[in-house]
Amino acid sequence: MLDSDLAELYETETKRLKEAVKRNIERFPSDSMLELSKFEFDSLRTQNASSNRGGTRYLPFGFTEQGVAMLASVLNSSKAIEVNIQIVRAFVLLRQYSLTHADLTKKLKELKNTYNKQFKDVYEALNYLLTKDKQKSEQNERKRIGYKTNTID
Repeated sequence: MLDSDLAELYETETKRLKEAVKRNIERFPSDSMLELSKFEFDSLRTQNASSNRGGTRYLPFGFTEQGVAMLASVLNSSKAIEVNIQIVRAFVLLRQYSLTHADLTKKLKELKNTYNKQFKDVYEALNYLLTKDKQKSEQNERKRIGYKTNTID
């Protein structure tokens, strides 16, 4: 999550949030928070039709689940603690959903592999029956060659 989004949730200014983080930077290892590059920030702004962030002079911070959890210890307000609990719960739900989704994807692939062979066999059998009937009808319609016998009734 971006610092500006978190500041809005915590009902504080982005500037104050960033100051608190910088004063306690040792609490935020590199895998919990990062500063977006100019390219990333520009890409983010082009994805949003209109920027509600105004003319920011500094590149935003991005926080992972662990970084958001650490913000609760840095921002010591009841609102920050309440919001942090909800955000961490949301991250947990997203993780659970992604794991469930991965399990479903794996099961679908297994079913596909299992049934593709069976459907391939059925398809080949149907194709054989269709071509067999077609060959038989084409053979019956061919002009006969060889000796013709006249049958007298």
